[in-house]
Amino acid sequence: MESAAGALERLCDPAAEVSAHYLIGADGHVWQLVDEARRAWHAGAGAWGGIGDVNSASIGIELQNRGDHPFAAPQMAALERLLRGVMDRWGIGPAGVIGHSDSAVGRKRDPGARFDWRALARVGLAVWPEAAEPGAFLADAARAGWRAPAGCDAPEAAVLSAVRLRLRPWARGPVDAVDRALVAGMAARWPAPER
Repeated sequence: MESAAGALERLCDPAAEVSAHYLIGADGHVWQLVDEARRAWHAGAGAWGGIGDVNSASIGIELQNRGDHPFAAPQMAALERLLRGVMDRWGIGPAGVIGHSDSAVGRKRDPGARFDWRALARVGLAVWPEAAEPGAFLADAARAGWRAPAGCDAPEAAVLSAVRLRLRPWARGPVDAVDRALVAGMAARWPAPER
């Protein structure tokens, strides 16, 4: 969204049928919109690992950003503080911190190509893989958590897009050895949660 005010308006509009536990503005201001113990409607249809209802098993944090520009330093600092608290309160490990593009493969693209997952991983708030022996791309991606939605006409392309948004947003073309090695590293070190 263009502004925090616009995001707040949408997230608080019952007609929009979307909500989140938190919203973080570009200036670092944090709004809590839904109690953490209650379900919010931020993820929509999607899955992560063995979890088929992401809304019921997650704390949704929205970030004010159009998706095509870097995230502001105050916003990222606020996200780090908030994530530490949420992870401590709920016993969530770094592998449990995902984006909508991870759980809604082929449908959502946020937080987007400009989000710095590696920086979050450096401070223990997300995961970043070390390359491993390349294997079967879709099988390793599924073990790591990424799954194409049922009925998807091009599952490899959909999963590749989600994987690259997180790990290699500049990469183009078909699945290559680097994609397979990074996904194998994710699957080996941080398998997705089962439910």
